[in-house]
Amino acid sequence: MNTRGEVTVDPGSLERLGAEAEMQIVVVHSEPSVTAAVLKRAAALVSGLNARVLLIAVHAVPFPAPFASASASHAHLVGQLADLAGQCSLPVTSHVVMARYREEGFRFLLREESTVLVGTRKCLWQTREERLARVLAKDGHKVALLHVA
Repeated sequence: MNTRGEVTVDPGSLERLGAEAEMQIVVVHSEPSVTAAVLKRAAALVSGLNARVLLIAVHAVPFPAPFASASASHAHLVGQLADLAGQCSLPVTSHVVMARYREEGFRFLLREESTVLVGTRKCLWQTREERLARVLAKDGHKVALLHVA
């Protein structure tokens, strides 16, 4: 049986995406300015709820390259996520995952039926964040796609 999640575009609140005693919101890191805007929106979306944020960045390493060769960019991503986590009013746990494919990195970390916030800029064409949101929804997660300026 293939369970499917849902993609919600610019929701007003996250209560309808899942109400639990403690809610874990997963924020996908794409670029620093977009992720900062999504973290601010996440705090507004879950106001009044007991929520914590899991900030995830996936570093895709191409196949011929060994994972050890990406240590400098890995350290840079860890620093970026620490800065972004410090700016958020919610409790944030950040993770950087190295994987061959971006989608596989998210599949490794996400629990079943996670609530995921994906930030993107408005474009006339489909962005890679929108494609990721659809993949995660097909995997059974509840995805909120947030358009930022």
